[in-house]
Amino acid sequence: MTNLELVLNMLAETSTTELSKKHKPKTFSENKVIARKGGTVAGNARKELEDKLGNSILSKHNAKKLEQREDKELNNPEE
Repeated sequence: MTNLELVLNMLAETSTTELSKKHKPKTFSENKVIARKGGTVAGNARKELEDKLGNSILSKHNAKKLEQREDKELNNPEE
């Protein structure tokens, strides 16, 4: 996961939190709607940036694989 992907994830989470504070959902269904709206904010930001860059910003890596690779590098620095 790249720094940009992490930032977009944080944007989605923060947007969802702020929307939730404002609308105060009470049921699971209401929370689901708020979560979709928060995710849409980050999704729109990603799409707009990709349009301006002309390429995808999504990587093939995930945090778990990066963590495993870092652990291996720390335990076997000569490899």
